[in-house]
Amino acid sequence: MPITLAIVEDLDEVREGLTNFLASDPEFKVLDTYKTGEEASVDIPILKPDIVIMDINLPGMSGIDCVRISKKSNIPTQFMMFTVYENDEKVFEALKAGASGYLLKNTGLSHIVEALKELHKGGSPMSANIARKLVNNFQEKVHSETPAHNKILSIRENETLHLLSQGLLYKEIAEQLGISTSTVRQHIHRIYEKLHVQNRTEAINKAFKKH
Repeated sequence: MPITLAIVEDLDEVREGLTNFLASDPEFKVLDTYKTGEEASVDIPILKPDIVIMDINLPGMSGIDCVRISKKSNIPTQFMMFTVYENDEKVFEALKAGASGYLLKNTGLSHIVEALKELHKGGSPMSANIARKLVNNFQEKVHSETPAHNKILSIRENETLHLLSQGLLYKEIAEQLGISTSTVRQHIHRIYEKLHVQNRTEAINKAFKKH
């Protein structure tokens, strides 16, 4: 079964380009596209796509508000923010609204494909500098004490978490550590279990916040 998508983007060239590119991949099926958050917020709870690719700067309702409203329907849809904004306020507001991924529009098309697949499998892909902003924010809360994750995770799990926090995809982590992608998934699964979290964002939060 292909991964079903909806795209919310007001710029015609971006929306159409992304739609055509993803529609050419048999692993994806674009159900519909929207220019405004108002239209999308009505249809998304009905369509229930696996993933919504969501711009932030839309005419009228913002993409963040659209995510927030759509999530109230308790649908299993995942939201991938796709935007030019990389300031802390927008990032945290989007994640708080319910987004599970955050990519900048200068992300390469092949990376977008991998990120969508990772999101569909339960990951939380983000552009590397966005993930770094999250880490920096949480590390500001850490003073001289040792982060809690160092005490309960193995050396390899700590290495994996460090690379995960840099926004790397699973296959990129595997290449860095010289292990298979399945082994990376096993490490991340154990990290989530030990930290009692469910995704990348929660893991970074739990690992680097002050206790």
